[in-house]
Amino acid sequence: MSHSTVPRGTTEAQTPPQDDGTTKTPEGPVPSGKGGRGSPARKAGRLAFRIRWRRDRTLILMTVPALLLVLVFNYVPILGNVVAFQDYDPYLSENGFVAIFESPWTGFEQFERIFADSAFWHAVRNTFVLFFLQLVLYFPIPILLALLINSVVRPRVRAVAQAIMYLPHFFSWVLVVTVFMQIFGGAGIIAQTLRRHGHEGFDLMTNPEIFKYLVTAETVWKDAGWGIIVFLAALSSVSNDLYEAAAMDGAGRWRRMWHVTLPALRPVIALLLVLRVGDALTVGFEQLLLQRQAVGVDASEVLDTYVWWNGIRNQDFSYAAAAGLVKGVVGLGLVLTANKVAHLMGEQGVYKK
Repeated sequence: MSHSTVPRGTTEAQTPPQDDGTTKTPEGPVPSGKGGRGSPARKAGRLAFRIRWRRDRTLILMTVPALLLVLVFNYVPILGNVVAFQDYDPYLSENGFVAIFESPWTGFEQFERIFADSAFWHAVRNTFVLFFLQLVLYFPIPILLALLINSVVRPRVRAVAQAIMYLPHFFSWVLVVTVFMQIFGGAGIIAQTLRRHGHEGFDLMTNPEIFKYLVTAETVWKDAGWGIIVFLAALSSVSNDLYEAAAMDGAGRWRRMWHVTLPALRPVIALLLVLRVGDALTVGFEQLLLQRQAVGVDASEVLDTYVWWNGIRNQDFSYAAAAGLVKGVVGLGLVLTANKVAHLMGEQGVYKK
């Protein structure tokens, strides 16, 4: 007569599994313990690389062309910054790339030239003045326009208003400057109308004192409508239940905007503000270059035009590369600083902590 070790009232199928020192995964049993291949990650629910590759390979392959474009046009050119530490002469070889290896090294001589040039610091000052003006006068306008369009009830009116506002974004800077000249120039519509009525005309397009405000106005007219797209996308994700709940609590239109709409826009505002601060040293190369002759160098010279005029146009490529490298390092520092401020304010910014 055989004796069974199974407790009375149970069957063998109900017997709890024994710990045999293995861990079952989608790939099969894997030994547990210190010797198990990747066992801590498996215990945490992490899949093996082969399984993740089989699952996501289609999406990964779709991103390869975009990654190649970024690599070729954004990261490979970074290697060219080495000419900032050389006296680069593209005519030392028939191939400009080979000339990099034949150009003599000068160390930090180009940077010493830049920091000793008073015109460079004048360009830096103009750049920051235009940046702060555009930050104060331009940055809030897309937010206000987005709130205005979002308050329009009829979808057709909203669509038409949005299309009219962001249409100037597709105009070139040549066309934008020409339009402003036809309105505010010495032979523009306003000046001619004043002269016909016996008043003295004016020419705002050649006035260096108000040039920075004119540039800001051109930027607002061209790009403010395009900027509202991001904020309208953020507003579309706000649930109507929040507005209804606020209305039931007695909140009026302004209260709902202050306590519902603006908090929904706050993360997007913080992100775009960080990116705008990082782009502080780029305030419009083509726009300013087109109006340089009309208002003079003192009013229109910024870092981008300074690099073009003193480096590329004079074929002093090492000097231009050094100035561009300084601009990039300062821009990176501004992004990191602004992102840290966003973290302190409780926002995510460009990247998480």
